[in-house]
Amino acid sequence: MSEQGLKAVFSEVRPMLLRLLVARLGDREEAEDALQDLWLRIDQLGDRPIDHGAAFLYRAAANLATDRRIASLRRSARETGWLELQPRGDEYPDAERAIIASDRLRRVEAAIARMPERMRTALLMFRFEGKKQREIAEHLGITVSGVEKLLHRAYRQIDETGDNRGAEVERQHRIEDEGAANDA
Repeated sequence: MSEQGLKAVFSEVRPMLLRLLVARLGDREEAEDALQDLWLRIDQLGDRPIDHGAAFLYRAAANLATDRRIASLRRSARETGWLELQPRGDEYPDAERAIIASDRLRRVEAAIARMPERMRTALLMFRFEGKKQREIAEHLGITVSGVEKLLHRAYRQIDETGDNRGAEVERQHRIEDEGAANDA
């Protein structure tokens, strides 16, 4: 059967193909889109000979419906997963919180910039680079106790900026140090 013959068969069985696709996809518009895709595929076949044109078209329509259902399920799962990962509206900071956080950050950065070089280095290595106190002590050429004192003074200077997080960070630091001392 030639391309012209297959297109003629398509025109004849179009209402049945549409019913098949509506039954498989559950939506008339989606079925119409699938039928359009089927027509485009027939157009791309060229002059290939095809036996049993109607059977070929029904099988192609059924395959298209299956492909579309699978794609729809995957798209739905992907969108659902994406939406579940998005923060809720109440999780976004409001303008006031954003301004307060920006102000706090500016004050902490200024406090760090005013610190003596060794103190700043110890703090940055410990908090931002994740170095152990022993590594910092070796780098600075001082004892671990000296590093602890530098960090203690650094936290106090941050606390004096008016940002109460400095005291909390120091308490957390002390808890971590006690746990490390018990492990050693």
